[in-house]
Amino acid sequence: MVSTPTPQLARIRDLFQPTLDFLGYELYDLALTGSGGHTTLRVRIDRPEGVTLDDCERVSKSLSALLDQADPLPTRYDLEVSSPGAERPLRNLEEYRRFVGKRANVHYRMGESEQVAEGRLTAVSDQMIELQLGEGKHQRTTAIPLADVLSARLAVDLSRH
Repeated sequence: MVSTPTPQLARIRDLFQPTLDFLGYELYDLALTGSGGHTTLRVRIDRPEGVTLDDCERVSKSLSALLDQADPLPTRYDLEVSSPGAERPLRNLEEYRRFVGKRANVHYRMGESEQVAEGRLTAVSDQMIELQLGEGKHQRTTAIPLADVLSARLAVDLSRH
């Protein structure tokens, strides 16, 4: 699911990692986008308790200083620091486990067809995830083999507002 970084992004990741570790953030994603002289370096950070706007600002200042000193990009660029977002992708077993109890949208194979299920993530094992579908007396649980999951993301939980 996670793409292989270019040598340039790998160098930037190596530059950022010690600072992010020291500040207590995970480097969730790193991307270089744009063309025609307008490049954006997108940095998505995460931590167990979530990421605030103040966190993004703090990390942006620290990474800007590193970038100014190391100058790893040959062209002008904008630095954009953000969180993975409310509907972040679930990319690995650790993330599934971290978000047990949260709503998830899962796109998966079922035989020859593809299905989509949205519900509360209630259990995760090395081979399977369980989703609680529906509410009240219409509630049921479905088990989905991880090998059949094509993509999954958190879903906004409107029932808790």
